[in-house]
Amino acid sequence: MQDEALKLLMDIREALIDIDTFTLGLNLEGYVSDPLRSAAVERKFEIIGEACNRLSIRDEETFEKITHASQIIGFRNRLIHGYDAVDHAIVWDVLKNKLPFLRDEVDGLIR
Repeated sequence: MQDEALKLLMDIREALIDIDTFTLGLNLEGYVSDPLRSAAVERKFEIIGEACNRLSIRDEETFEKITHASQIIGFRNRLIHGYDAVDHAIVWDVLKNKLPFLRDEVDGLIR
């Protein structure tokens, strides 16, 4: 694995940890009613998606080891380009049901 790929994986890992920290003790209603937290979480999702995008360019072999990397990039694009139509329930579902799997994959690649 290239050094730059490792840095990108570390960026993803850090963003995942931040999302966990930002949403600790929250439910969907608490998340939706706190625009500061929801904006921070969306920003971290953008970072994760951009890191995956850069990984696809710089180290395709590592990129391909992230099961849903292309969908992660697509999610990032929807957050950025569709900022005015973000469905918080979808964001919440992704962070609760998809991020634990991504965290496991990224941790495995970093090791």
